Amino acid sequence: MPNQALTPSYIFESSWEVCNKVGGIYTVLSTRARTLQEVLKDKVFFVGPDFWLDKKNPLFKESKTLLKAWREHAKKTDGISLRVGRWNIPGEPIAILVDFAPFMEERDRIFGWAWENFGVDSLHAYGDYSESIVFSWAAGKAVESYVRYFGLTEGDNVVFQAHEWQTCLASLYINKCVPEVATIFTTHATTVGRSIAGNGKPLYDYLFAYNGDQMADELGVQAKHSVEKCAAHAVDCFTTVSEITGKECRQLLAKQPDVILMNGFENAFVPSPAKAFNEARSEARASLLRVANTLMGTQLDDDTLIVATGGRYEYRNKGIDVFVDALNRLRFDERLERRVLAFVMVPAWMKEARQDLVQALKPQTKTAGALPNPRITHELHEPWNDRVLGQMDWLNIHNAEHDNVKIIFVPCYLDGTDGVFNQCYYDLLIGVDLTVFPSYYEPWGYTPVESVAFHVPCITTDLAGFGLWANSLKGGASEIEDGVKTIHRSDYNFEEVSEAIKDTILQFSLLGKSQVTAARRAAGKVADAALWKHFIRYYYEAYDFALKHRNARMNDN
Repeated sequence: MPNQALTPSYIFESSWEVCNKVGGIYTVLSTRARTLQEVLKDKVFFVGPDFWLDKKNPLFKESKTLLKAWREHAKKTDGISLRVGRWNIPGEPIAILVDFAPFMEERDRIFGWAWENFGVDSLHAYGDYSESIVFSWAAGKAVESYVRYFGLTEGDNVVFQAHEWQTCLASLYINKCVPEVATIFTTHATTVGRSIAGNGKPLYDYLFAYNGDQMADELGVQAKHSVEKCAAHAVDCFTTVSEITGKECRQLLAKQPDVILMNGFENAFVPSPAKAFNEARSEARASLLRVANTLMGTQLDDDTLIVATGGRYEYRNKGIDVFVDALNRLRFDERLERRVLAFVMVPAWMKEARQDLVQALKPQTKTAGALPNPRITHELHEPWNDRVLGQMDWLNIHNAEHDNVKIIFVPCYLDGTDGVFNQCYYDLLIGVDLTVFPSYYEPWGYTPVESVAFHVPCITTDLAGFGLWANSLKGGASEIEDGVKTIHRSDYNFEEVSEAIKDTILQFSLLGKSQVTAARRAAGKVADAALWKHFIRYYYEAYDFALKHRNARMNDN
């Protein structure tokens, strides 16, 4: 039947973040892997760059026997050096790591190929562009090698999905050289949209007036924008992660997304059953309070309201600036009856753990009073240039003894080896009472998803894809009692957003135990609605769309 949905027999996905924990795309791929593995056991392949040639990658379990014959063929016949193994995540899918360094010598030829075949303009390439494009080329060659070696044909319904501009060229290469493979390109944030927001220009009120090519020239991102735009128009299925980013695509890439792929989550990371969950929460709270009290010379107890934000250090885009501003407003609100301990958990240019704090945390050490600069847990390379510390200085936030609101900056990756907490982000997140992610530019927003997955109510905005989705669950603006408070944000309402965050934290601090329990339960229900078992259907829509367009493309030829 012509309208019957087509499903893939093989899926290849390529990203800079395969076995490489950088940001939200890592979470997208790693949490979805098990859901795909359950259907296509070991016919789901994640293709990433091999950065770990000389040292052990804890996220990758190499196998000397898995796909050995093909791997040797790829090396001998196709000139591609690969390592094959398992991605150390739930589902343990096959990961193919590509050594793209040998292809760097062919960079100019690759640029020329992209221009001649698709009009990709690499003339203004700089920074990470060359490395990403060459990796993408090598990834495309690796997929081609696999398809040819195993004799896969159009009837095998092979799908290749590229994530972000870094892997666009792979989708273009496959579209041209392996036409029997259906191609999908997913932009998680447009290059130009992110640049507009990151450079302090108004994005939303003036989106209708922006020309993507013109803005790429003005902001110096021509090459990245070019490959992204070419891929959006050339692939069999163009996708993005939220309606709000879909509007960006229509305006800045001149292409309406074919399917919206909202990002789900996998709750395998959440301790279960209830006893294990409660123990993990108690341990996290004890750790957070211990570090805070040692750093500040305080005696904050378990009744303290612990608030946090986290994510990448995009000071304006992630709303870190408005979070700190809201906490400063809360300092002077006479209605506040509880002590508030706030953490800003965003990796900065960190040098090392503070040795005075590390020493003070040792059981045998007795300390009296606060340590110097009791606002930060780790040393920075250039603290005078740090924007969080600069804003705290401007607002005269020094965690003084009389302040009911304390703010601590944790400027490191919480991967369990930071030297102070020595716990992963999730292991600490579970102990927080309330999170705040007041994003200005957030195509989806995994940090609030992670928060509600651990039953921690959160505050976000309607400029985040997740915030809009949370509103859709309720049919209106969601409130903190719903597990998620979604604040309206625009280009120009910083003051109103800050005041709303302050009021919501204050409101939450005044809730009774039963009300807090209800809010935490509501947060868990929101998380349940965002599991991959619900959102994976959007991917199957994209697979069907891509395969049908592949068929039409092959018939035209």
